[in-house]
Amino acid sequence: MECQKSNDQIAYPVFYDVDPSEVRKQRGPVGEALAEHTNKDIRKWREALTEAANLSGWDLEKTADGHEAKVIKLIVQHISLELRSINVNLDDKLVGMEPRLQDLEESLDIASNEVRMIGIKGMGGAGKTTLARAVFDRISVHFEAKSFVENVREVSKASLSGLLSLQQKILSELLNGQGNNVGSVHEGTKMLKTKLCSKKVLLVLDDVDLQEQLESLAGDLSWFKPGSRIIITTRDEHVLTAHRVKWIRDVTLLSDEEAIGLFCKHAFGKDLPIQEYEKESLQVVRYAAGLPLTNKVLGSFLCGKDKDEWKDALERLKRIPLKETLDKLELSYESLEDDYKEIFLDVACILKGWKKNKVISMLESCGFQARIGLRVLEQRSLITFHDYGLGPFLSMHDHIEEMGKNIVRRLHPDEPNKHSRLWIQEEIENVLDTDLGSESTRCIRLKLTPNTVLESLGNMKNLRCLIVDHIHNVRRHDLVKIDEVGQYFPNALRYLNWQYYPHGCLPKTFQANNLVELHMPNSRIEQLWVGGKVLKKLKSITLSRSKLKTLDLGLTPNLVRLDLQLCDALVELHVPVGCLKRLTYLNLRYCTRLKSVLFIKDLESLEVLNVSFLHLKEFEDIIPSHSNSNLQQLYFSGNDVENLPSSIGNLHKLVNLSFSWCVKLKSLPGSICSLQHLRFLSLDGCGIEELPEDIGQLECLEKLDLTCSKIKHLPDSICKLKHLKTLILDRFIE
Repeated sequence: MECQKSNDQIAYPVFYDVDPSEVRKQRGPVGEALAEHTNKDIRKWREALTEAANLSGWDLEKTADGHEAKVIKLIVQHISLELRSINVNLDDKLVGMEPRLQDLEESLDIASNEVRMIGIKGMGGAGKTTLARAVFDRISVHFEAKSFVENVREVSKASLSGLLSLQQKILSELLNGQGNNVGSVHEGTKMLKTKLCSKKVLLVLDDVDLQEQLESLAGDLSWFKPGSRIIITTRDEHVLTAHRVKWIRDVTLLSDEEAIGLFCKHAFGKDLPIQEYEKESLQVVRYAAGLPLTNKVLGSFLCGKDKDEWKDALERLKRIPLKETLDKLELSYESLEDDYKEIFLDVACILKGWKKNKVISMLESCGFQARIGLRVLEQRSLITFHDYGLGPFLSMHDHIEEMGKNIVRRLHPDEPNKHSRLWIQEEIENVLDTDLGSESTRCIRLKLTPNTVLESLGNMKNLRCLIVDHIHNVRRHDLVKIDEVGQYFPNALRYLNWQYYPHGCLPKTFQANNLVELHMPNSRIEQLWVGGKVLKKLKSITLSRSKLKTLDLGLTPNLVRLDLQLCDALVELHVPVGCLKRLTYLNLRYCTRLKSVLFIKDLESLEVLNVSFLHLKEFEDIIPSHSNSNLQQLYFSGNDVENLPSSIGNLHKLVNLSFSWCVKLKSLPGSICSLQHLRFLSLDGCGIEELPEDIGQLECLEKLDLTCSKIKHLPDSICKLKHLKTLILDRFIE
């Protein structure tokens, strides 16, 4: 587009080779007016623009103070923006880009006159840069100046002047070369802060990994003129949150349909696979698991190769991961601090698919600050958590898992005894059979068979985590054939998880001085150890469904969690006065032979207590004797109590309370209505015939279960339960 000047010095555009139908299509009635005059003389353009103003609803007398020249200039700018966007089309190889652009529309809100910073985050190779570039191309026509700054992380770290060079680029592109004389980052920051407010700009900062970079390149919203947009791509969500970026979007991986389309465009130059390569194409797409980079790289690599070469390439991927993908992903790992690297490798090799609370427990047992570590990994797009209704489970993209395992194996690919973590059954068996265990090993997860030889465990002096999985098709009594495996437990062990442990106790040779968590459900253990070992570091014991008969808890003074549910042979818990001061979780459900639970009254830190189906007759036996109880969850189901004391109202922190199937319980004391934090109350199957009249005082109550209840009417005050979401009245008993 060029401009000519009339006698009154107003610049009018002359559009060369513009299809009138395109103008008409872009502008509706305005386009209709302009299309008739495209490529004609100035007088006609002046008439057309005036007509366009009228058609678009602009009042010439009230716009720009009625100054005709200024009004026409505004219309020219408006129409020019539209015409500039006529030929802005997406690359046909950018499969799935349109819905992702639409997903960003709300965050971008081009019509808004506020300054917005928008973050695009995701794992390496997920398409953040590609999406940012597509957005940039799509919306740049709406801005007075634009700049796309690639590889911020790489450039800023490449040299001492890296950040300065990025500042000079931004100043040059947004402010017509004003940054050429900037001599320092401080000076560049000052100039950006004072000069950018003069133009409505579009700025993309791609691959940012430190807040320092943002502070130097786009420090604050006040730097920019209203209407400006700053788009930031990163793998690290914390960079965005620390910079107070309000609009943050995850880049979504490809669907199966999108993935096959992207792969085929690079492999065959078309949207669908060639018929004879359909099976192999689907294998590639499954391997890529929605990652655009992998689909693109493998599509380009396999292009033009015959079927046998495809099969070789796919077979190779089973043993040797795709280097280009791993290199891209590993950047996120390399930027981690050392302890977070160790957490990541534990997750990739051992813990993927575990419940979040179990992951935290294992990592804390091994001495890590697990909660902050997992949060850092999540912010770096290395892990995710998914809740399937049973609490959050840890998840990780297949390629990130592959990358982590490759880091562990690559230094000694043919010497698994030198790996820090062992998880491949064949390699573990080889190490154990050949007695090649070494001090390099930190974690093992193995499947136990009757022929497993475990002597080599004794050589693994630094083993901190041992997980032994039970093979379900092996009969449990077959495992008794295993020799006294416990004698080979290294004393460095901090986390021991062995389901169906085949012996009656832990061996005398296992000092367990460093043991923090012992998890042995379904075991044959009758007594944990013989002798008087005091295990000061032990914090968690799980022996549910074991053969345990007695347990001396005076030997575990710092215990926090104890799970003995379904230990139907348990007769006695020896609890000296003053011990278990730190115990927060106690589960004795179905320990029907247990003689006494009076010790529970003195557990001042207890938060979760399950004494269901112990046939207890007195509720006072388990109410904490101190006034400031921390109890939050109490499960008292299936007991023989007939009355509840008014002191239950002193459990002010209770959130969850269950008296299910307490069939002899006839009523609830009015004091229960003072439990102001109670959210879940289960009275299903119990003998209660009426609820307290003041039940409406339980203002936090969300769920009330009266299944199989004898209650014939509900108190009027129940209408006051403003947070009640679930009321179950199923199968009332007459």
